[in-house]
Amino acid sequence: MTYNIYIAGPLFSEAELEFNLKLDEFLANIGFHTFLPQRDGYELSELISESLDKEKAGKMIFSKDLDEIKKADIIVFIMDGRVPDEGACVEIGLGFAYGKECIGLKTDSRTFMDNSDNPMLSGVLKGRIASSFSELELLLEPYIKLKEEICCIC
Repeated sequence: MTYNIYIAGPLFSEAELEFNLKLDEFLANIGFHTFLPQRDGYELSELISESLDKEKAGKMIFSKDLDEIKKADIIVFIMDGRVPDEGACVEIGLGFAYGKECIGLKTDSRTFMDNSDNPMLSGVLKGRIASSFSELELLLEPYIKLKEEICCIC
C-alpha cells in the first residue's frame, strides 16, 4: 500500500519549481506516491498554445487538480512566501472538505498576521506545520508506520 500525496504550493518561479521538485523527490524517497501539478497536471500557457481558450484551459486545470485531490490521502501544503499561494489555499480547503489529511510545510519565517499564521489555515492543518523536510517526515511517520504494518500483514 502506498499513500498518495498531493503537493499544493506555488509554481510560478524557477525557485518555486525547483523547491517543489526537491520536495517531491524527498517524499518519493520516504515511500510516498505524489501528484505534483507542475509535472503531472496541465500548464495554462501550454494549453493556450494548443489553441484552447483561457476559460476552457482553466476549467481543465481545475478539473484535473480536483480529481487528484479526491484521489490523494494527504495534501502537503507549501506555505512559503509573504502569504501562501491562493491556489494552494483552495487545494487544502478542498482536501479538508473531502476528509484528506492536510499538513503544512513552512520553511519561510515570514507571517502575515502578527507572527502567526491565518487561523483558517492552522485549523485546516490541525496545527501540523513542519519547518523542514525532517520535521515533515516526523509528521508523516504515522502513515509510514501504518504502511509498514499493512505490508507485514500481507
